[in-house]
Amino acid sequence: MSQRRQFTLNAEPHVAEIGDTELLFQPEVMGDEFLDAYEDLQEAQKRVGIDVNNLAGADPDKLRSVVRSLRLFLARLMLPESATVFVRWEVVVDGKVVDSFGTPEEADEHAAELKDATVRDAGMRLPDRVLVELLEWAVELYGGGQRPTGSSTGSAPASPPPGTRGRAASRSKGSTRAAGR
Repeated sequence: MSQRRQFTLNAEPHVAEIGDTELLFQPEVMGDEFLDAYEDLQEAQKRVGIDVNNLAGADPDKLRSVVRSLRLFLARLMLPESATVFVRWEVVVDGKVVDSFGTPEEADEHAAELKDATVRDAGMRLPDRVLVELLEWAVELYGGGQRPTGSSTGSAPASPPPGTRGRAASRSKGSTRAAGR
């Protein structure tokens, strides 16, 4: 006998509400997209030489670099209209914005071509605790709830179909079947 199973793809964006701002995240991210973005985040942190689990005594400039890499990681998972609100670096000449970019490197490269140009971070300013919460939420959404450590599909485990009962015996007397039923 053949089997049939239906798979559902999320079509609606995930929404992170931060104050009055809604940031829209991609409804689905292929495993390699998530893993590539996460790997880039880890590489950026390694280049800076900071152990994110032990920030005591870390150089403030290095910490800024880690926060920047975290923001870029999150932006890669957002829909474009939210990413441009969340991360944006502007090239400024004579007090006027002449262009904006999604990475500081792109902005620096463009500013180097202009006379007396500067680059300013015009992205969404958030407390570090909110950035960490967004990171944890994104990992839960796209990474199956755990930080990836190596090769993986990057997909969350499938939920059981609605109405499917577990197979384990309940230890609760309140959930045991009554005699005669």
